[in-house]
Amino acid sequence: MAQHQMKEGELLDEEGNLLEAGFAYDLVKHYDRNAIKAGKSRIKEWDYYYIGDQYYGIALTIDDNSYMGLVSVSVFDFKYKQHYTKSYMDWLTFGKTNFPSTSKQGHVVKKGKHFSMVFLNENGKRHLLCTMENVAKGRDFSCDISLEETTPHSMVIATPFKKKGHFYYNQKINLLKAKGRFTFGNMTYEFRDDAFGGLDWGRGVWTYSNTWYWSSMNGIYEGRNIAFNLGYGFGDTSQASENMLFLDQRAYKLEDVSFNIPRNKKGKEVYLQRWTFTSESGDINLIFEPLFDRASNTNALLIQSDQHQVFGRFSGTFRVKGKNIHFENLIGFAEKVKNRW
Repeated sequence: MAQHQMKEGELLDEEGNLLEAGFAYDLVKHYDRNAIKAGKSRIKEWDYYYIGDQYYGIALTIDDNSYMGLVSVSVFDFKYKQHYTKSYMDWLTFGKTNFPSTSKQGHVVKKGKHFSMVFLNENGKRHLLCTMENVAKGRDFSCDISLEETTPHSMVIATPFKKKGHFYYNQKINLLKAKGRFTFGNMTYEFRDDAFGGLDWGRGVWTYSNTWYWSSMNGIYEGRNIAFNLGYGFGDTSQASENMLFLDQRAYKLEDVSFNIPRNKKGKEVYLQRWTFTSESGDINLIFEPLFDRASNTNALLIQSDQHQVFGRFSGTFRVKGKNIHFENLIGFAEKVKNRW
């Protein structure tokens, strides 16, 4: 697979098509919502944060899919294999969320009667202040989390679709050092030295029907910060994959990956059995032992989102620069999502 590294510049040409497809280690292309020429109802923008350690995790989402907006909070308990999610939707947002055009600075704020979601980003520091009522069984949620980058590298990819004017511009930031706490009902949990955050920063114009596979992990193994971003499934990825390994201050670009999800005799995926992750080059060999599946299937006439976000423990080896990078028993997630949106 080709791995074309993009240069700095504008993201779109005068007709709203990608000027350059490929990957980068930073947000090198300038995204401008006003430069999009495709139908405004197809624009999708979001910020998704995951923060966690080996015991608990939380996920915080704000997105604007033009015809609808979403805020969502999830709480994950890895010891007892429990998860809770609450979401609120509103309709016909069409960019009113006012997402920044860059991940480097700018705030995202969305408030409603039962929630307040505030993502602050200033001077290289991120501060997440969120509340949501009755996330599960009368238990309210709140968090006050600070995130700081520990590496100058991130995974950035610009992916075109076959349809003109359609593209996805994405940054995944791993190994964000997390400090702070969240409350869930009567419980308060403090994230300490082994907690990290990850940001999925997405901007683009999507086709109606697509499927993606995505996996991410952050952790510490034998005193070293280690993380990865793996994914595939949509668009034209002939110029680059989104696969990358992070080790302390360094990032290593990887080529292809396959998520080998077990299937039953009828050919249906069995998400809670052991997965493997492999590559044709042999550079990726991982085992994934699931803990639970945060599954949902939203189906409203022409709109459907069938999601399986599976959390579990990763072990395995990456081979980079002729060396094997091995780790064991670190919490992460892997997902398969099918959308008609």
